[in-house]
Amino acid sequence: MNIVIFGAGAIGSLFGAILSKKNNVILVGRKDHVKIINQNGLKIYGKTNLKVKIKAVESAKKVTFTPNILILTVKSYDTENAIKQAVDIIDNKTVVLSLQNGLDNIDVLKKYVDCEKIFAGVTTHGAYFKKPGVIQHTGFGDTIIGGLNRKKTSQVTSIIDVFNKTNIKTNFSPNIMRDIWVKAIVNSSINPLTTIFECKNGYLTKNPVLTGVVEKICNESCAVAKTQGFSFSSQEMFEKTMDVIRSTSDNYSSMLQSIKRGKKSEIDSINGIIVKIGGKFKIDTPLNKTLVLLVSRQSGESI
Repeated sequence: MNIVIFGAGAIGSLFGAILSKKNNVILVGRKDHVKIINQNGLKIYGKTNLKVKIKAVESAKKVTFTPNILILTVKSYDTENAIKQAVDIIDNKTVVLSLQNGLDNIDVLKKYVDCEKIFAGVTTHGAYFKKPGVIQHTGFGDTIIGGLNRKKTSQVTSIIDVFNKTNIKTNFSPNIMRDIWVKAIVNSSINPLTTIFECKNGYLTKNPVLTGVVEKICNESCAVAKTQGFSFSSQEMFEKTMDVIRSTSDNYSSMLQSIKRGKKSEIDSINGIIVKIGGKFKIDTPLNKTLVLLVSRQSGESI
C-alpha cells in the first residue's frame, strides 16, 4: 500500500515506522524531525524497538505518489490546514483516516472529502516524542477503525488488514463516533489535569482530591454526550477512565507533551467542544470551562 501519514509526531511516527515494514510510507512532519529522519532514519525504542529508513517531507507538495491511505495524526487545530494541503495529492480512490484526538476533526474533513472516503480510528498506544528522529513507544494498546456509515465495507476491512499485517492490533468499530466520544470523555479529565499539575497520568490515582475531580469531570462530559445521542453511564465512564490512568500510569499525556514542547494544546477540541455543546443545550459545564481557562493560560493561548 502507498500510505501518507500527515502529522509525524509521536503516534504518527510510531505507526509510520511500523507500517513501513510492509508498505510504502511517507511521513509529513516538522522540519527538524524530517531532517534527522532523512539523515539517520527513524528510531523507535521502548515497547517496540526498530530503526527504519523512511522518507519524510515537510509538505504535501513533496509527496511523490498518490496514497491509497492518507492517515491524519496532526493535532486537531491543524486538521483544516492539513487536509487543504492533502487534497492535491489524493484522488477518488484514496481513503482518509483520522487517527486523532478531539471531537471536531470529522466535521472539518467533511468539508473537503466525500463522507464515504472518510474513516476514523481510536488507539490506546502510548508514544512519547523523545527528540527529532527518536520516538519512545511507552505502551501497547488496541486500535479500532470504522466508517461514518457504520458498515464493515471492503475499504475499512482493507485498512484494518494493512494494520494487522504489521502487528498493529486493529479491530472494526460499528460505531466509531461513539468510540470517539468515549475517548474524548476519558481525555477530558486526564489530559488537562496532568497538564495543569505537570504530572504523569498515574498521579491522578495517587491524589484522592484529583481522583474525585476526575469523577466529576466524567459526570459533566457524559451529560453533554447524551445530547449527541450517546448515553453513557457516568459511573462506567469514570471506571473506564481510571482503568486508562492505571494502564498508562507512567505516561505523560499528549497535551502535557505539547505544552512542554512549547506547542499549542488541543484543549479547545476536547473540553472546549464539550463546553460549546453544553452551552447549546443549556447544560452547565463549570469544570470543563475551568480546565479550558487554566490550560489556555498555561500555554499562553488566547481564550
